[in-house]
Amino acid sequence: MPSWTCEQCGAQFPDSDGPPASCPICEDERQFVNWKGQQWLTREELTKGHQIVWRDDFGLLGIGVEPSFAIGQRALLVREPDGCVLWDCIPLATTEAVEHVRSLGSLKAIAVSHPHFYGAVADWSDAFGGVPVYLHADDRQWVTRPHPATVPWSGASHRISEDIVLVRTGGHFAGATFLHWRAGADGRGALLTGDVAMVAMDRRSLSFMYSFPNYIPLNAASVRRIARTVEPLAFDRLYGGWWGRIVATGGKAAFDASVRRYLAAISDRAGPGAAG
Repeated sequence: MPSWTCEQCGAQFPDSDGPPASCPICEDERQFVNWKGQQWLTREELTKGHQIVWRDDFGLLGIGVEPSFAIGQRALLVREPDGCVLWDCIPLATTEAVEHVRSLGSLKAIAVSHPHFYGAVADWSDAFGGVPVYLHADDRQWVTRPHPATVPWSGASHRISEDIVLVRTGGHFAGATFLHWRAGADGRGALLTGDVAMVAMDRRSLSFMYSFPNYIPLNAASVRRIARTVEPLAFDRLYGGWWGRIVATGGKAAFDASVRRYLAAISDRAGPGAAG
C-alpha cells in the first residue's frame, strides 16, 4: 500500500489503499486547503517529480526538496562526534540523501520545531534504524503519521546532548520549539527557530506569526513568553526555516530588538496563539 503526502503542506500520512479524506494540518486556520481542493501524492509520485538537494547554509548542511514542494522549508543537519541531529524535516527521504547523511557520521536523532515541518520524519527515522524523533507532547494531536520512534517530550526543555537542548517556546503552536546549539557559530552559540520566530528578508530581524499564509499575528502575551524562554540562552547566530534565512552575527541583539519592535506594533489584547 502507498503512503500519502499532502501536496499543500507536505504532511505524510500512513500507508493505505486510498488517500485520506482530509488533511487536518491544512484545515486548521494556520494553513489552508489547496485552492484546487485537497491534493495527494504517493511517495513514488513525489520521488519522480522531485529530488533532494543539500548544500552548506552558513556552516550547517541544509537539506531541501527541488523543485520547491509544499511550504518549501529546508532541514538542517547539526553534526556532533557521535552522530548528527536532523533539525526540522522535509516531505521526502531518498536513498541518495540518506547515504550522504550516513557519510557525515549518520543520524542519531531528529527534532522538529512544530507540525508544519513534520514531513517525512517516519521515513527518515526508519532509514537510520528507528532513531528517536523528538516532538513536543503538546502538539501530539497534529501527528499525521504515528510512528514508534516518536518521543513526545514534555515540559520546558529536553537535552539531546551536552551542546544541544530543545526549548519549548509555544506561540505558533502550543508545543513550538527552538533548538539551542551551544557549540554553534564557532562556540558563540546558535539558535535554530524554524518559523516559530521567522528570520525576515533583511536578515537582521525576526517576526512572529500565528499564521503566515493567513496573516494572523501572534499576540503579545505569547511573544513575551518566547522572549522569556530565549533570554537565558547564549547565541550569536540565528537559523530560520528556509534557505539563507539566517542572522549571521549579532543574533541575540537582533532577537531582542525584534521582540521590542513587534510588541510596540501590536496591542495587548488576547488573540490567536494565547494558549501557547
